[in-house]
Amino acid sequence: MHGTQIRQACSDDEERIRRFLAGLSLHTQTLRFFTGFANPAAGLVRVLLTVDEHRDALIATAEGGEIVGHAMSYQGECSDVEIAVVVADRWQGFGLGPRLVDTLLMRAAVRGAKTVGMDVLGENRRVLRLIRRFWPDAEMTAASGAVAVTAMINQAGLFAE
Repeated sequence: MHGTQIRQACSDDEERIRRFLAGLSLHTQTLRFFTGFANPAAGLVRVLLTVDEHRDALIATAEGGEIVGHAMSYQGECSDVEIAVVVADRWQGFGLGPRLVDTLLMRAAVRGAKTVGMDVLGENRRVLRLIRRFWPDAEMTAASGAVAVTAMINQAGLFAE
């Protein structure tokens, strides 16, 4: 975690985010995108970098500017904001994901969001344990191998203790 910075994504990050995505293990790609890929599509790269009135995107960088994490939010259907996060394999387990989530949710709350939602693959035990620990009142509904999670953002602020 030493030396990582979180900042808003921008179009200049296109090549770095492409390398980041391609460097994720198939397992990590599947946990985040529910599928794997050898080369990330240009459309996916663009979506992950889009910041506008409906979407927010953050990246975590290591020393030298290498992207080691990505988080995004967008206006949700069942909640004010839906979020998705992915951290490079070798950076997992050090609290970077929760830091990204907290930063993303603080930014969403400033824009008026009160509830957060996310879809988590049922086999993503680490994330489901974190949700149960930090958001005990989160509503969780399992369907088709995924768990739809909805929580209050003020509860989510405890995520990165």
